[in-house]
Amino acid sequence: MGLFSFLTQEIAIDLGTANTIIIHNSKVVVDEPSIVAIEKSSGKLIAIGERARQMEGKTHDDIRTVRPLRDGVIADFHAAEQMIRGMIKMIDKRTKLFSPALRIVVCIPSGSTEVEMRAVRDSAEHAGGREVFMIYEPMAAMLGIGIDVEAPEGNMIVDIGGGTTEIAVTSLGGIVCNRSIRIAGDDFTADIREYMRHQHNIKIGERTAENIKIQVGSALPDLENAPPDFIVRGPHQMTALPMEIPVSYQEIAHCLDRSISKVETAILSTLEHTPPELYADIFNRGIYLAGGGALLRGLDQRLTEKTKIPFHIAEDPLHAVARGTGIALQNVDKFQFLIR
Repeated sequence: MGLFSFLTQEIAIDLGTANTIIIHNSKVVVDEPSIVAIEKSSGKLIAIGERARQMEGKTHDDIRTVRPLRDGVIADFHAAEQMIRGMIKMIDKRTKLFSPALRIVVCIPSGSTEVEMRAVRDSAEHAGGREVFMIYEPMAAMLGIGIDVEAPEGNMIVDIGGGTTEIAVTSLGGIVCNRSIRIAGDDFTADIREYMRHQHNIKIGERTAENIKIQVGSALPDLENAPPDFIVRGPHQMTALPMEIPVSYQEIAHCLDRSISKVETAILSTLEHTPPELYADIFNRGIYLAGGGALLRGLDQRLTEKTKIPFHIAEDPLHAVARGTGIALQNVDKFQFLIR
């Protein structure tokens, strides 16, 4: 460690469409929804993370809630910068005589364009980052799961986040073939809203749809440990009178079927482009599932039946990418070949 290393603060950021996770000193110090509440008249930041999420759908004309990231990339540059800056401040709320220089590693979707990568780098730099590195999400997830990415072995990961699903085959510290599709958790939520509108004539917001996904979300219409029906309350589309409807996991499995089929197609397409030797490794080891989407009931079973290759859900799939980003941060020199 250098003489002035205490002047530098090292943080790893999993900048997700749904949640932003920050790791400092190998610990998760911030895990908040990726949302900010801004005052329209002044542009001032009112709330961030969970506090802003509680305001979503309940604001008046002078407050707007913004999700700065869409489909895994920055959609609102100003809001993203404010969000990153605000979440970095959450790490250590104690007053300091000086602000340390920040060394940041941010993970990005593997399908990011140069423009999208530039937007992430600029946002992190404007939020106080002196040195900003980037790592692709599939590689970060592999590190977070505990896979030896440098070994001459084929490994495959499917990381289903909020905005994108990242599918990658890795070997010898590099991505051999990959797909990044913009079908993920947000699309599952949108499917549920649409289904409730068409099937039950009930209007629900994003938060309610998200709750339905968490409570009774399923990829299979037949589960061994079936969750109880979830009661949904909201206004009728035509009459605006209150409604109360029980929703079963079978209904949600039906409404998510089309989106999950697109994920299956992308996985099969990636397997088609996998070299035979690596395919054999993947067949023996299985495929790893990470991200919030991995928690969807029966998804591993459905994908196993479709591909005839076993799927393993990562331990703590929500934090796998963040943990891997933290490992890359601690070993920047060792994993120089992974960092951009």
